[in-house]
Amino acid sequence: MHRRSFLTRAGALAALSALGPLSSRASTAGDYKALVCIFLYGGNDSNNMIVPIDAAGYANYAKLRSTIALPQDQLLPLAGSGAAQYGLHPALTGLQSLYKTRNLAIVANVGTLVEPLTKSQYLSPSTIKPDNLFSHIDQQHQWEASLSDTPSLTTGWGGRLIDQLTSFNATASVPPMISAGGNNLFVTAADSQALVIPATGPFILEGFSSGSADVVRRSALVQLLGIDQRDALTKAAQNIMTDALSASAILNPILTGPSPTLESYFAGLTSNISQQLLAIAKVIQAREQLGTRRQVFLATLGSFDTHTNQLYRQQALFADLDPALSAFCAAMAGIGAGNSVTSFTLSDFSRTFLPNTGGGTDHAWGSHQIVVGGAVRGGQMYGKMPTLEIGGPDDAGDEGRWIPTIAVDQYAATLSTWLGATQAELASVLPNLSAFTPSTLGFV
Repeated sequence: MHRRSFLTRAGALAALSALGPLSSRASTAGDYKALVCIFLYGGNDSNNMIVPIDAAGYANYAKLRSTIALPQDQLLPLAGSGAAQYGLHPALTGLQSLYKTRNLAIVANVGTLVEPLTKSQYLSPSTIKPDNLFSHIDQQHQWEASLSDTPSLTTGWGGRLIDQLTSFNATASVPPMISAGGNNLFVTAADSQALVIPATGPFILEGFSSGSADVVRRSALVQLLGIDQRDALTKAAQNIMTDALSASAILNPILTGPSPTLESYFAGLTSNISQQLLAIAKVIQAREQLGTRRQVFLATLGSFDTHTNQLYRQQALFADLDPALSAFCAAMAGIGAGNSVTSFTLSDFSRTFLPNTGGGTDHAWGSHQIVVGGAVRGGQMYGKMPTLEIGGPDDAGDEGRWIPTIAVDQYAATLSTWLGATQAELASVLPNLSAFTPSTLGFV
């Protein structure tokens, strides 16, 4: 990594916050949990991810989505409680297997909300609605922050969650919040700091890491970073670099060293999302060495903004996502962390049920998400699938933009509770949670 690239990544790591005294909740060796967020940027069309397969349901789907409808005989049935009439996109064979083994759950029609909404309430001018619906950047931030009425560019719910769980990580030698997908609001906190790691290649400052001359240069740099800290901004910047150097020295051997067990699960996978998940898997494998007990990770996959040529583009994206996520789940089980790691998806929004004239779809609202892991109460669907009717009871307009029936807050609260947040702490992690009942959904 060149100096400029390292400095960019180092900007994601500030001085670790003071951990303070251990609380009575502090964990012991072997007590480890991690959340792995996979953000599908651009707005994944979940209407073609989960499709009705019963005769009447598919006929309605095929009629309304004629130009982008998937063949009925290629859909992958979701047998089991609550989802017997639906099938997965044909590229998601690995996820179908995880559903069959009850390691994957579907959470239906989740979206950004300020308060629960019926269609009549949505149409009322007096109802408070999420800011700038159908806008990529605004909806991304609302999913990442779990704040839909007040724009937040300062903290995300993953960051606020780690802020509440500092007592679990008193012995951690690296930040417990790590992104393999770049800087992101989701992993931004008020006190804790995130570390951005590369998906591939070394995590070092080139010219400062090995060899006698490098050691001298590094020693000189460390000394320079410790002087002239009278100015608060200068001190903060120098602390960022100091901590980044320390974290990279610890993580670089983990990220670049051989890991035959993990690499066997990812054999033949070369996509960026698979490399991100492999890097995360290596960090989790080293959890005892790193002293971490509660972690939040982020991986990202982009290009889901399918206004044109959706059938081909979503197929290609799912062909990357499915084997990568399947390999990651198998790897977690292989290193004894299958029940300790829960992965889940986020995305800007779903897309209009009615296709546009370019063989694609436009921005919509409520979407279906997947949750994977050994602790997941899988093999079933949580929530209520929308009525797939244009202008119907769940359509915000006349193109098939489904009004969410589950809030991001409830989805996040379920995951946060599993990671260890108390009811009192959830109020800080998710300030708007009290507007929704039930607060958690029981899928994990």
